[in-house]
Amino acid sequence: MAVVHVIGLGSMGLGMALSLVRAGHAVHGLDLNEGQVTRLTEAGGHALSTSSPQADALVCVVLNAEQTQAALFGPDGWAGHLKPGGTIVSCATVAPDFAREMEALALARGLHYLDAPISGGSVRAAEGALSVMASGTPAAFDGAAPVLEAIAQTVHWLGDHAGPGSAMKAVNQLLAGVHIAAMGEALGLATSQGLDLARVLEVIRVSAGTSWMFENRAPHVIEADYTPRSTINIWPKDLGIVTDIAAGANLPLPLTETALAQYRAAAEAGLGQQDDAAITRLIASRAGLKLPGDR
Repeated sequence: MAVVHVIGLGSMGLGMALSLVRAGHAVHGLDLNEGQVTRLTEAGGHALSTSSPQADALVCVVLNAEQTQAALFGPDGWAGHLKPGGTIVSCATVAPDFAREMEALALARGLHYLDAPISGGSVRAAEGALSVMASGTPAAFDGAAPVLEAIAQTVHWLGDHAGPGSAMKAVNQLLAGVHIAAMGEALGLATSQGLDLARVLEVIRVSAGTSWMFENRAPHVIEADYTPRSTINIWPKDLGIVTDIAAGANLPLPLTETALAQYRAAAEAGLGQQDDAAITRLIASRAGLKLPGDR
């Protein structure tokens, strides 16, 4: 049994923490939302505090690079609560250069750092069935093994130092973000032609035009359920990372840049805290189209 600290108990982090509890680990979690901490403690975990035992591994599942650095190495950073030689498993979507900076800070403190972005959504997080795009030293992988065994269905070993894991996540986010925007346009087009969206989903999911994102997000639109699983606001950040990386390589990404502009427009229209399937609402509104649930 390992002692594991989990920083960030959002839709992904809570599912990961619960998977760690089921695997028999002593899990101590922290989140600004006390309700999420309560859900963890009710399932057998513990609230993380400065009096919690030192951790074998720390899983950081916060929003971005700024939060990652503050959570790990800020004035009250939790890296200081790891056992000597402990391992940080960092899961936020960040730039590869930032991941390398965090690895250097960890190594300077005698800690291991696994660059470990995740994919799969909140349902697979709760099932312990995530895909982890990981890079780090063999010692970092060894230290993270109890965590990875509990949270992941697939672990991709992408390199022996931080950076490639985050680079691979950027590739994934490019596709995911573009596919969600394309889903929104497809449902907008279908609506403009008077097609029943439930029927559209039925047909497309067995046709060449389908994607995992279409099959996952289209039901949210059909059910008029924009409860955030992954918000619109995530995409300006993630696709911004993608375009920044591409700019550094002098690589034009016109499809990504177009999708990024749509997410920014959706955020400016007040949809930022809604599920990212709400990109369809922005697209439909431009033609005055009514989606399910609209009056």
